[in-house]
Amino acid sequence: MPCLKTLFSSLLTVALLLASTLAAAVPAIQNWRTTNGVPVYFIPARELPMVDAQVLFNAGSARDGDRPGLAQLTNALLEEGAGDWSADMIADRLDQVGARFSASSRRDSASVSLRSLVDPRYRQPAVETVARLLKEPTFAPDTVDRVRQQMLTTLQERTQSPGAIAQDAFFKALYGAHPYASPPEGTTASLKALTRAEVQDFHRRHYTAANAMVTLVGDLDRPTAEQLANALVASLPKGEPVPALPAPPVPTSQTLRIPHPSSQSHILIGQLGVNRADPDYYALFLGNHVFGGNGLVSQLAQEIREQRGLAYGAYSAFSPMQQAGPFLMNLQTRNDQVDTALQVTQATLRDFTANGPKSQLLEDARQNITGGFALGLAGNSKLAAALGGIAFYNLPLDYLQTYIDRMNGITLDQVKSAWQRHLQPDRLITVIVGGPAATPAP
Repeated sequence: MPCLKTLFSSLLTVALLLASTLAAAVPAIQNWRTTNGVPVYFIPARELPMVDAQVLFNAGSARDGDRPGLAQLTNALLEEGAGDWSADMIADRLDQVGARFSASSRRDSASVSLRSLVDPRYRQPAVETVARLLKEPTFAPDTVDRVRQQMLTTLQERTQSPGAIAQDAFFKALYGAHPYASPPEGTTASLKALTRAEVQDFHRRHYTAANAMVTLVGDLDRPTAEQLANALVASLPKGEPVPALPAPPVPTSQTLRIPHPSSQSHILIGQLGVNRADPDYYALFLGNHVFGGNGLVSQLAQEIREQRGLAYGAYSAFSPMQQAGPFLMNLQTRNDQVDTALQVTQATLRDFTANGPKSQLLEDARQNITGGFALGLAGNSKLAAALGGIAFYNLPLDYLQTYIDRMNGITLDQVKSAWQRHLQPDRLITVIVGGPAATPAP
């Protein structure tokens, strides 16, 4: 009878071969432009008679200017009325054909998503509804006030959450006057000051063909996919592309201690990372899987939790955006253990940056990533989410097919050199929310 170690190794080998096979079997991304110039990204998926459609806009909170919350308010109002349709009428139209609609807004992008049956009797009314929401949202004054109040209520809840307080303070300290510092949820003062005219103007400038892209995943042939994409965005005004965001300046290292009546302190530590187009991202991502990105077995969690019992867990992540996104380490610990947790976290980062991961740990991380790759694409919704990222960040059309080979080709030296190029363990932003008031450290 084979030993468990041999059996596990055999199963892992089979899983990796299966993952490679499934990744290679992902249909190629088809790419074209609609009649009014909007780029379309399409993956046929014949397993279910469904289609997932998404329209993304370069209209995230980084475009708020001096009106934090404007992008999110505009996006949230899209389904609250269009033309002579009320919110209830819109919901009824979608319910009658079994369609699901959602809208979201982040720092870089804003989007609307539709899931529908592919039968034209159901698909066409759903697509027509979404097209009208994008073209002529009503932004009725009473609806603007109601959704604004909902956002203010959510914002009030965030002011009681040490995790949310830490996140907002971290982004402000990291990005300063850069547009990424603007909290997507807005501030109490800015939300109260926003006007309907500002919402209308934001929509007019950003929800245009020049700032849009469409992704489709579903049981469609190419001609039908082309018709669907055109129907979604053909009525959008042409508009002008929004200007590229500036590169964020390198921030000054600092430690902020924010008092909060909680038994545990929330700690965020990080710095600027990389943008999504940086070729080093893949080596950084692979290295971070060893350092802090793989749950309780990662090196950071081992040092913080297993070796010292300072926290239930600790993790780290690179979050690349159009410009450099944050590299962030996150943990919670008892108030009286904060200084010890900080020292251990910083020492672990310094050691990892200087020496890199051990060879076997890197191989384990590589196998974990590539082995789970196919599972991360299982189902139309997951595939659609991946396609949205490929489209918005203009990644290569063969990204899905080449991902495993790209990961397998990264060497230990490449991981080490990438971390040493991009990580500065002595130039960190540290935010601690919890415990009594204290003077910020120099």
